[in-house]
Amino acid sequence: MATTDFDVIIVGGAAVGSAVAYFLGKQPDFSGTVLVIEKDASYQHSATALSAASIRHQFSTVENIQMSLFGTQFLRAFKHDMAVAGEAPDPAFCERGYLFLADSPEGESILQQNQQRQNACGADIALLTPAAMDQRFPWLNTDDLYAGSLGLSGEGWLDAYGMMQGMRRKAIELGVQYRQDEVVEILHQGGRVTGVHTAQGQKIQCQYLVNAAGIGARALAEQLGIDLPIEARKRSVFYFHSPAQLPDCPMVIDPTGAYFRPEGEGFITGIAPNPEDDPECTDFNVQHELFEEVLWPILAHRVPQFEALRLMHSWAGHYDMNTVDHNVILGCHPSFENCYFANGFSGHGMQQAPAVGRAISELITYGSYQSLDLSRLGWGRILANEPIIELNVV
Repeated sequence: MATTDFDVIIVGGAAVGSAVAYFLGKQPDFSGTVLVIEKDASYQHSATALSAASIRHQFSTVENIQMSLFGTQFLRAFKHDMAVAGEAPDPAFCERGYLFLADSPEGESILQQNQQRQNACGADIALLTPAAMDQRFPWLNTDDLYAGSLGLSGEGWLDAYGMMQGMRRKAIELGVQYRQDEVVEILHQGGRVTGVHTAQGQKIQCQYLVNAAGIGARALAEQLGIDLPIEARKRSVFYFHSPAQLPDCPMVIDPTGAYFRPEGEGFITGIAPNPEDDPECTDFNVQHELFEEVLWPILAHRVPQFEALRLMHSWAGHYDMNTVDHNVILGCHPSFENCYFANGFSGHGMQQAPAVGRAISELITYGSYQSLDLSRLGWGRILANEPIIELNVV
């Protein structure tokens, strides 16, 4: 078995893994070698490529707000920072905002509390009355609404696949190596990871390991005797056409949890299944009943013009769902001082990837966070069973 050495091995090369690779590559105080191992070089089944590809600042948890604020900053500078050989990749960032809707006094109160926290962090969020929404979005049915919360800048959607590939290309230019392979065994001794064995028969030694393997992260953690509380949960996305004219339409989050936003000549939409219909699942079969039985009535109620629509196509991807609190688990487990986790994003991975990539690069380089203090998102709260409850899970 051939043996090679790298300072850092990153398992998983989609948005999160490539963000870690990029930030390590550009880190002036890190001079080590980096290898990214990705089993699906096409990325056709990656959560990044199959996501709804959106970014928002409207979270209830300060760390989530801060990470997505940095994500917006990162996207705005993307063309310049990711340029390779004079070619500037375009993430097609459309800053059209998110509109969260509340249909009860309790929901309105949550939007108010969240907006205060979001704006205190530097977000640009406005609370709207039903009358204000009628004036701004005349196509929206507000009869049963109490309030809306609208991102005025920094929120929107993008080409997630293009963002991932841009980071990957730039990381390679910065000296990072990528290999299509699969880690089948993690080697460790005395509380330290020492390397990996791969499906192609290689033994690769390392000083640090980063688990950015998405829904495959739990199986990797099990090799270290670590119970990583994430499950693969399927999410279906539907693309439809409609004669509806919705000027200035943002990403709308209905009180039911359904969402919709413009995409090309049509719209995309989705909703999480009921908990009893949402088991752990790794197939890619679309849950068509969600559109016919659940989404269409919601869409037609919220936007009467959506009564006339035509489903064009659909696809399914997966969340690496953190079953404890739906927030990322970040950093080292106390049993292994050189194995870094970046897992359990629960649908927020693409938008939080830049901040997480920077954070992991700082932990490896300096041993502590330098930009954002994300220590609350570490293993401590998982092991103590003290969840950080995020109210705005979509």
